[in-house]
Amino acid sequence: MVSIPQLLLMSFITFLFIDLAPGDILAQYRFDPRISEETVKEVEAKYHFDKPVIVQYGYWLARAVQGDLGYSFSRQADVSAVITERLFNTFILSFISILITWLVAIPLGIYAAVRQYSWGDRIMSVISYLGMSLPTFFVALLLMFFVYLGRDLPIISLIPTSGMVSANHDQLTFFGKLTDRALHMVIPVTVLTITALAGLQRISRGNMLEELRKQYVTTARAKGLPENRVIYHHALRNAINPLITLFGFEFAALLSGAALLEIIMNWPGLGSLMLSAVQTQDTFLVMGSLLLGGLMLIAGNLIADILLVIADPRVRR
Repeated sequence: MVSIPQLLLMSFITFLFIDLAPGDILAQYRFDPRISEETVKEVEAKYHFDKPVIVQYGYWLARAVQGDLGYSFSRQADVSAVITERLFNTFILSFISILITWLVAIPLGIYAAVRQYSWGDRIMSVISYLGMSLPTFFVALLLMFFVYLGRDLPIISLIPTSGMVSANHDQLTFFGKLTDRALHMVIPVTVLTITALAGLQRISRGNMLEELRKQYVTTARAKGLPENRVIYHHALRNAINPLITLFGFEFAALLSGAALLEIIMNWPGLGSLMLSAVQTQDTFLVMGSLLLGGLMLIAGNLIADILLVIADPRVRR
């Protein structure tokens, strides 16, 4: 129930700040000699731009509740259609990155915790600190630079440094199109995985270390249980709970985590769309994107709660 007031407050503040920004959403129409002043006034009246901001927000909210997110003046299309077109591009990029991150980070965290202060733990600690300290855009530019330097190598030469598809994508076969998209995803997925892997690996290591030091683990070992059973059946089941909660926020970050990377690599996702909408003061497109982000946050927390109940039945009580 708290999520609904949060969504309302977030949307109203965003709507207010867009209205306070200098400029006019209908400026492209006002200075177009092909469009008459009467037409501009009709558009103003239709979308209530001639009324106070609180009234504009009320009309937008009433339409949004019914599933109508408005019209994008910069894209000349309905906001729902524009967001749907870009949503898959961002979702597939971020989802694959999160999947790889979790499949790699948790085993590495367990390994580092079980073999604390070993050479493997020390090496992973150094790599994790570097990954957490380097910003996403720097890692992206660095990988693009290395790919450019390695153009003479047969494998490296196949990896594109920008865009989502090649110029001849439409002429390729079905499997050729899949391969083309996969090659374009190599750099962005690698960048997102590197930056997310470092933090998640450190968190999973810390959780496992905390559990391995508790009394029930010592008791399980004293009973003669196999070490693998102690680690994976007892310690990991308790250490995984905070990570499941973190997964809810990771799911919500699907739409925002890759925003800067999309702009750098010219990936046609929601990040670049949002930047363009803000620059053109496309109010309805900005509001639709932020509303989708808020809904993703609610859905992520709901999924995390369900997974917590499945992983630890004690949560039900």
